[in-house]
Amino acid sequence: MRVLVIADDYWHPGDVARAGLDLLEEHAFDYIYDAADWSAETMADYPVVLFAKSNNVSQQNRDGWMTPEVEAAFLDFVQEGGGLLTVHSGTAGYAETPTLRALLGGVFEHHPEQCPVTIKPHADHPLCQGVETFAIKDEHYHMIVDDADVDRFVTTTSEHGDQPGAWTRFEGDGRVCVLTPGHNVEVWQHPSFQRLLRNTLAWCAGQN
Repeated sequence: MRVLVIADDYWHPGDVARAGLDLLEEHAFDYIYDAADWSAETMADYPVVLFAKSNNVSQQNRDGWMTPEVEAAFLDFVQEGGGLLTVHSGTAGYAETPTLRALLGGVFEHHPEQCPVTIKPHADHPLCQGVETFAIKDEHYHMIVDDADVDRFVTTTSEHGDQPGAWTRFEGDGRVCVLTPGHNVEVWQHPSFQRLLRNTLAWCAGQN
């Protein structure tokens, strides 16, 4: 499957996600790091978009890029049948972008300093097949979940408490999935997180 990856911001180099995605050899990933290279037309050519970019144009340019027009394009993409997999920083910096926030079902609120985080898949959930509980150093994202009907399937736990670690929702003819771990390359490359990526990419594409 061809997947468009929109990544890279001041706090999250795009190559971190790429180092994990390179291990998923069954997919072909195309990358946009600079928001100036993004267009709705480009996005529409893909069945799934993996979104791991905070509201910065790029790692070097911290200006915001999520205009109302861009938000509307993301909404249209999903409503028309596209899949949107949002990982970690794709939830950050968007509290004041109401259309995208509603599409995701919630956004990042804050995180403590990096610490050991336990990532717990929910037993018997289909998106957790092959995923084992694991603990790893990460940013423990604390989330605001706006949509009470999201389907949560991972919980993240640290000394700072429990948080939703993953959820899905439907929008129009399309699908949205959020995964909150993923600050460090070790997370992206962990076998259980790799399985989560495989499962959720397939789900976003309507393959299960």
